[in-house]
Amino acid sequence: MKLKALLLFYVMVFYVRSLNGVSKEIGNPSWKRSFLYILVASLASFLYGYHLGVINETLESISNDLHFNGNTMAEGLVVSICLGGGFLGSTFSGLIVDRVGFRRAFQLCALPMIIGSSMSATAKNLWGMLLGRLFVGTGMGLGPTLATLYVTEVSPAYVRGTYGSFTQIATSLGLMSSLLIGFPAKETEGWWRICFWVSAVPAALLALFMEFSPESPHWLFKKGRAADAEAAFEKLLGGPYVKGAMAELSKSERGGEAETVKLSELLFGHHRKVVFIGSTLFALQQLSGINSVFFFSSTVFKSAGVSSQSANICVGIANFLGSFAALLLMDKLGRKVLLIGSFSGMIVAMGLQAASASSLVSSSNEVYLSVGGMLLFVLAFSVGAGPVPSLLLSEMFPGRIRAKAMSVCLASHWSC
Repeated sequence: MKLKALLLFYVMVFYVRSLNGVSKEIGNPSWKRSFLYILVASLASFLYGYHLGVINETLESISNDLHFNGNTMAEGLVVSICLGGGFLGSTFSGLIVDRVGFRRAFQLCALPMIIGSSMSATAKNLWGMLLGRLFVGTGMGLGPTLATLYVTEVSPAYVRGTYGSFTQIATSLGLMSSLLIGFPAKETEGWWRICFWVSAVPAALLALFMEFSPESPHWLFKKGRAADAEAAFEKLLGGPYVKGAMAELSKSERGGEAETVKLSELLFGHHRKVVFIGSTLFALQQLSGINSVFFFSSTVFKSAGVSSQSANICVGIANFLGSFAALLLMDKLGRKVLLIGSFSGMIVAMGLQAASASSLVSSSNEVYLSVGGMLLFVLAFSVGAGPVPSLLLSEMFPGRIRAKAMSVCLASHWSC
């Protein structure tokens, strides 16, 4: 009996090791299998970037047509009420994902963006615009959380950092698209309405394509649907990698997958330190002042005597180049190096802008130094401070608390 038990023990050990080592024996899964689904999820980040920038070129035309031109409080509300909606959306994002899964959550994210864009495009007064922006904001609050978590849970580990940078690139492309589409707004009457109608198209595509995308295997496994999780892994990684992925998933989710995490546990319990670190990272990201550039760069450049169109193109290009650099460097240098380098670059950029206002700089060079500092600031932000916090935290949090912990951290993001 002892010999049989010992033999059975060694067989079990060999089986578990073979499952855990399967990926090493047959190489990495193809990145192509999950690539299309990452692009679909990145539409949420594209919409986030688009709605960040859509108000930049169009605010003056909107205020003229809706009769609140010169009312700085009203103009500020058109911008900030969207951020208030983002706070609401991000606060409930973890609860929504845990309840309905990622596919349905993405579709719920797209719905208020379609409704809100339509309301803004057809607004007859300030209140109609504010209500539309509030709806859009709730979708913006859901989108970044969902995209980051989904990318983390469906992408192969060896390209996770690269795929994580896709969300930042999608955000920068959305921002550039909104700036380019908004250029005719000041010359063409009613063009700002077209800018809002356009944003409903990618939102509808997101809702449609998510119907054909796989659910997160992690979410399926937590819900006790192991067979569906295997089917999702097969779709994402390929048949030979399913057993190894399931073994790794069972190991990471063991001990508490059926329990429901409480908010008090995140704020005061065992995970409070990592949640605090995450919230602080997002707070520092926002308190850097990057949104001032994205929302009001047209106004700032115009007051400095610089063409807003040329300046905004440069801002968009700087943001895109930084995001592309993050894509190439994320898995090579690591998250920490990019984060430290990014904030260091932002310090240098602020130094240049401060120097441009000093008496040591001639008036002819003041504009170049100031604009150059701003573009360097955007470039440095998009290399690390933009994409790293959300990806880093989604990897740090255990699967059991990941969705709700991210929603708590992103609530601090939207508050700041």
